[in-house]
Amino acid sequence: MTTVVDEHLALVRDVAPQTPQGCRECLLAGTPWVHLRLCLTCGHVGCCDSSPMRHARRHAFNDGHPIVRSLEPGENWRWCYAHQAFV
Repeated sequence: MTTVVDEHLALVRDVAPQTPQGCRECLLAGTPWVHLRLCLTCGHVGCCDSSPMRHARRHAFNDGHPIVRSLEPGENWRWCYAHQAFV
């Protein structure tokens, strides 16, 4: 796994998941998800790119919060949507 130095790391905060039970938008719409991603700027929980709705990606670009981490048990990686790279 390659990591990069990323200027977006300045946006990372100590956040708690806003909806720890699942993807916020999927919960509202009743749609399924595959894996969850936590926005490290605001705590938004969105579904991954393998999910039908890809809410984490949409949030990253719409809200300008590009760095997420996996919210899956046992996973501890971060991803920058803007650079398409692990950080």
